[in-house]
Amino acid sequence: METGASPTFIQQITLYGLNVLAAFAILILGSWIAKTIAMTAQKFFRRQKVDETLVSFSKNLIQYSLMTFVLLAALGRLGVQTASFVAVIGAAGLAVGLALQGSLSNFAAGFLIILFRPFRVGDVILTNGVTGKVEEIHIFNTEFLLADGVRVFVPNSQITGNTIHNYTVLGRRRIDLTIGASYGDDLQKVKKVLTEVVTSDPRVLKDPAPTIAVGALADSSVNFVVRPWVSVADYWDVYFHLTEKIKEAFDKNGISIPFPQREVHVFQHPGDAVKSAASTF
Repeated sequence: METGASPTFIQQITLYGLNVLAAFAILILGSWIAKTIAMTAQKFFRRQKVDETLVSFSKNLIQYSLMTFVLLAALGRLGVQTASFVAVIGAAGLAVGLALQGSLSNFAAGFLIILFRPFRVGDVILTNGVTGKVEEIHIFNTEFLLADGVRVFVPNSQITGNTIHNYTVLGRRRIDLTIGASYGDDLQKVKKVLTEVVTSDPRVLKDPAPTIAVGALADSSVNFVVRPWVSVADYWDVYFHLTEKIKEAFDKNGISIPFPQREVHVFQHPGDAVKSAASTF
């Protein structure tokens, strides 16, 4: 009697081998497609000048997400029930999402910052009580460099959830000075001196023109508002320079900068005078 493998067994081996080859082909082709799509997305984001940190993270996220589907497809080709895997992945994703909801919120906020660009790297902004230069926009937070050299990291969700003041976006910034003069000084002379000091600085922009006007009649002084426009980079240098030059110009032209004064009048009650005279006897 001749022995050998049954036709059914051979067919099963052949079918399983074909499924293994098909699963292997799915993995190879799927990996190539996933990598190609991820690289294409990376090039697109770079052409849009998206922050490099987000570009790298997005590329990896896209590639790994696609590879998950490729792996499930390959397992399905081998006859593995992938429904349980999908359920496990979904449950794990939910658990991770609940555990990292703060981080995910910061990630989403960082993506919105990159997408809508309320500010960019290099801008000077005020947000969440922090004023500084944006050094880098990370996935979960934004790095600031303050004027005193301190680096501060602010969560992205706290930035998008607060008002953002961007001092750089227009390329210019207005200096706001309040200069007091004595009530006895000639207002037109004061205004002329202030105008000469401001316009003599070449860093002050001619357009928009600086504003110099009487702002308030205060208790001890006539307050002038001095509001020149300068480039963002020159803001503090011009601010300090004008403050010094205005004081020197006032001294040179005999204009006084008054300080708060208060007159005190002492009245003596008639009864107190009688008591004081009686006490001398």
